[in-house]
Amino acid sequence: MSKTITRFRYPGRKLLDRQALARAFVAKACYRYATTSDLRRALLSAVNLRRICGFVTANDIPSDSTFSRAFSEFAVDGLGSQVHDALVEKYLSNELIGHISRDSTAIIGREKPARKAVKEPKKPRKRGRPTKGEQRDAAPEKRLDRQVGQTAEEAIGELPVACDRGTKKNAKGYKMSWNGYKLHLDTNDIGLPISALVTSASLHDSQVAIPLIKLTSRKVTYFYDLMDAAYDANRIEEVSRASGHVPIIDKNKRRNEVLPMAPHEAERYKMRSSAERANSRLKEDFGANNVMVKGHAKVSLHLMFGVIALFSDQLMRILG
Repeated sequence: MSKTITRFRYPGRKLLDRQALARAFVAKACYRYATTSDLRRALLSAVNLRRICGFVTANDIPSDSTFSRAFSEFAVDGLGSQVHDALVEKYLSNELIGHISRDSTAIIGREKPARKAVKEPKKPRKRGRPTKGEQRDAAPEKRLDRQVGQTAEEAIGELPVACDRGTKKNAKGYKMSWNGYKLHLDTNDIGLPISALVTSASLHDSQVAIPLIKLTSRKVTYFYDLMDAAYDANRIEEVSRASGHVPIIDKNKRRNEVLPMAPHEAERYKMRSSAERANSRLKEDFGANNVMVKGHAKVSLHLMFGVIALFSDQLMRILG
């Protein structure tokens, strides 16, 4: 007669409260701690900070590796975007917003640029009209044309997100280059970030305008789209007007004729400085200048924790 041996498995250590860990990462952005080790030392030494985050005693604070694993989980789940969307819905979904200012800023990464796929050389095309019976390949559809009929999620899914090298002119007109990413931000008149996207550094700003218009239009009600000359494209104007907004875009000087803005448009265009101030505060006050993680998902989460901190700080300044 055989005996059945029952094996008991004791449960392992329970997962620490992920809410406390998420609050700790927001605190890291607020206090500009460079590394997770710096954050952990601050939690061990500052009782008030520890309790605000949700750790009752110093023994409740996890190790650096636990913080790292939790951060990876948050990055996969897109926690930063979810929390930011919830803040926008709670405080701004029922408000009328005058202007949405759209701009991007360089994010310096700590990783090597990804290798780009080698493109096949284009076959030389005969000049002039095609001969009778000759079939020529149609020109490939441009991304802006394709984005007009796409949803925000479909358009965002086609944007490149790998680390690479970008070049753009700064506020003083000088060219700058960097390895990393680019943060695209929509802000309202009082500096609250409404939508944020992280893409490859080399992606032109105009390629993100239409997804941002559709994304922001779904979150809040607003009247004007304010954009600089990088967004000067007919498709962007069409989508803005089709969404019920009035686009005010600085004209690109590369075109043949550049007409100055009407006086009332030029006055409204001054409100676009809110986007530049938001980008500056993100870099100087909330950790966007100090990206220690690698990979698009983790870099996006790091920046979104900064966006959440900026939103909360700006809201308390206004309400206080």
